[in-house]
Amino acid sequence: MPEHSSYPPISDYALISDCFSTALVSRSGSIDWCCMPRIDSDSCFGRLLDWERGGFCSISPEEDSETFRSYMDDALVLETRFKTGGGEARLLDCFTMREGGRGDPRRQLLRVVEGVRGRVDLRLLVVPRLDYGELKPWIRYEEEQRYSVIGGDGALMISGDPELVTSGDHDLEASFTVRAGERVRLSIVSVRPEVLDRDPPEVPDSDELDCRLEETLEWWRRWSSRGRFDGPDSPGVMRSAMALKALTYAPTGAIAAAATTSLPESSGGSRNWDYRYSWIRDSAFSMRSLATIGFTAEAEGFQRFIERSAAGSARQMQIMYGVGGERRLPEVTLDYLEGYRGAKPVRVGNAASNQFQLDAYGEVVNLAWRRHRRGYSPNDDYWRFLLELVDTAAERWKEPDRGLWEMRGDPQHFVHSKAMCWVALDKGLRLSEECMRRAPVKRWEKTRDEIRATVESEGYDEERGVFVQAFGTKELDAALLLLPSASFIDYDDERMVRTADAICEELYDGDSGLLLRYRTGKGVEDGLEGEEGVFLACSFWLAECLARQGRVEEARKVFDRASSTGNDLGLFSEEYDTKSGEMLGNFPQGLTHLSHIAAAVALSEHQGPS
Repeated sequence: MPEHSSYPPISDYALISDCFSTALVSRSGSIDWCCMPRIDSDSCFGRLLDWERGGFCSISPEEDSETFRSYMDDALVLETRFKTGGGEARLLDCFTMREGGRGDPRRQLLRVVEGVRGRVDLRLLVVPRLDYGELKPWIRYEEEQRYSVIGGDGALMISGDPELVTSGDHDLEASFTVRAGERVRLSIVSVRPEVLDRDPPEVPDSDELDCRLEETLEWWRRWSSRGRFDGPDSPGVMRSAMALKALTYAPTGAIAAAATTSLPESSGGSRNWDYRYSWIRDSAFSMRSLATIGFTAEAEGFQRFIERSAAGSARQMQIMYGVGGERRLPEVTLDYLEGYRGAKPVRVGNAASNQFQLDAYGEVVNLAWRRHRRGYSPNDDYWRFLLELVDTAAERWKEPDRGLWEMRGDPQHFVHSKAMCWVALDKGLRLSEECMRRAPVKRWEKTRDEIRATVESEGYDEERGVFVQAFGTKELDAALLLLPSASFIDYDDERMVRTADAICEELYDGDSGLLLRYRTGKGVEDGLEGEEGVFLACSFWLAECLARQGRVEEARKVFDRASSTGNDLGLFSEEYDTKSGEMLGNFPQGLTHLSHIAAAVALSEHQGPS
């Protein structure tokens, strides 16, 4: 069993993606997590979750080196520089893109080593382990420095410039040297096993691989050029936008919550979940943030995804789906895996897909409202879908649910959930009026007013003058910071100002300057063991709320503190351990990145003259 110190901190990793597959590359040049051909496929390199049996692909100098890394220009192409006593080389990592999205995806992971100066001797290790590390694959030499990697229902084709040799029965290795101006390339392509003998993919030569690298750079630069955001926070905002784009599954328009599964919310803990799926709420938030800074096409794709996945029926809509629209996401544990730094269990699938969460109705209607305000009103088919959605919210708002945080304890009457039902009614009524669509206006108005009255009485602590987490409790919840962004209440309403102040007082984690999402062990029981770190999105929600209340100096302080938890590449995790200063939870976390964008936009709009 390896020492847990073998595992790099989560902040050591960089994300690469082609909007189909994803991989995490460590600071030392090792791919320790890779899922192909989809973001939720079984891992083919996965030592992030088991250092001994998970598999990896590493390229590193033979001698000690200094390492520097960055993304190239405005592209999701990672550059890692190795400086040794004898020279310098750079490693470029990406999934190759097709210019303009033409044709099928290549499903190709490309690694290019380029000499910068002097001479650098390097070692390449390819240790594929399919099906989340359970299968040591059959490695077969084909021809022309091409190897096939086969196991179960997965296969890889590995080729390139290095003279690879088998190491043992299941690994490949090579040693090579680069000098200034020289390039050495490695291609890893995901294929179906049955295709290898019948119709094996062509092996691209060196010139073609170089062209694919340039094509990938140009693809990302063109995408980035659509962004519209200026100011001192612009570099970080664009990096967050790129992270969200990287989590998008191109064929459907779905956006995954994160690229990983089972990275723990506390060191060695059991709060470990699979986030490689598309939550309606998180995705709707993402579309709002991306559209605000110029990336509107993604919102169009996600709207179609939701309509298709729900089969056009609001009553069949789930809170989350597989990125291909799958409805069944059974949660299983992989007991043979050690887990990141010993954090068990490792989970695949997510039982929350079966939960009842009321806020999803409001998020989808609100998304349609924002889209309408950008000039794209719902057509006849989508209006019928929205009509049923609003009716469902009107019928079910009195039921308890699991809430935004997907509590695994007993269902409760969460204030945020009720408020989002109000949003569904309110925005449905506005759409009906502005788009001249027929709707049961009087019934909707009556229900909308009833929801507000209930929330303002049962979800409000008169003594302190603040909103609370759920009916029947006096505890607070950072989700209340979202009430004004959903237009349930104005940012500068005295009740909201007091609620924000109370959240600062009660949910700050010591003097860290960062918020917990709620106090575990108090108020509503979440049904889980152990503690967790601060939830980074909540601090960005607070920064947005304070900025829009005109408290810009306070907002900037919170924003900068939350931003400081990102790594050197501007990537954020889900949570953060304020004692150790290390990232926690799945990574990169879409909810954190989209909240970072929203807070930066709020600050830019309320900064005032300098």
